[in-house]
Amino acid sequence: MTETLIQINGVELCVDTLGKPGDPTLLLIGTTILSWPHALAARLADGGRRVVRYDLRDTGRSTTVDPDAPGYTLRDLVADAVGVLDALGSPSAHVAGLGVGGWIAQLLALDHADRVASLVLAGTRPTAPGRADRDLPEHDEAVMRFFMTAPKPDWSDRDSVLDHAVAHARVLAGEGPFDEADVREGAAAILDRAGPHPANARNSLAAMSFAALDCKPRWRKRLPSITAPTLVVHGADDPFFPIGNAEALAREIPGARLHVLPGVGAELPRRAHAEIAEAILSHTAL
Repeated sequence: MTETLIQINGVELCVDTLGKPGDPTLLLIGTTILSWPHALAARLADGGRRVVRYDLRDTGRSTTVDPDAPGYTLRDLVADAVGVLDALGSPSAHVAGLGVGGWIAQLLALDHADRVASLVLAGTRPTAPGRADRDLPEHDEAVMRFFMTAPKPDWSDRDSVLDHAVAHARVLAGEGPFDEADVREGAAAILDRAGPHPANARNSLAAMSFAALDCKPRWRKRLPSITAPTLVVHGADDPFFPIGNAEALAREIPGARLHVLPGVGAELPRRAHAEIAEAILSHTAL
């Protein structure tokens, strides 16, 4: 990993790049750099893309003020994504958003269409935090019950934090094999990059503060105006954003294609990296 701290919109964002400078830029937006696992990012770079990842505010090594009370809006995070492209000298890029990053990517394609050569939306939905629209499936009740009742970890105890992260990942995983060792290793890598603020690790691992973001105005009705060629990638077994959310995105964005990952939940497991990379590389070869 080649990490650089860059001043953008009054904050310092940690940005990582992989691949050759002359290759087409692929901006991967998640919560932290490692929301898109390094092994998957490396596959994309080996496929001829200049892969760019970064830590959102209040995560990883980017500026952290108070993750429990974010003093910014979702639109500020969209402006940060534009700032990353500006800082790297990329007039436009292929953009892939995962989870919260999927909201940022949708708004990037809507409000800065000239900056988005193509769009990939992974494990996300067309509405922001809060109750889903009536025509969209909500979070799985059993998953939400687990989140509300599971014992909290001791955030000062590394093993406790990693045990907690693995338990959450298991609940969100699909029917395919669950690689506990790989999940634990990934969570440890995110934890090791977390900043010193007590809530940074919680935010980096679980994106907790982003559920409190000001995300108004709504944008779902604007989806038909997206002009970027769009690929929607979603786990068939995703219990957090069930597959109906992906179907809505693919239906409402003109010309969008839906790629369903069998046996995959709200995750990017190593066993699916080859399939995900192939789908993204094919889509961004436009």
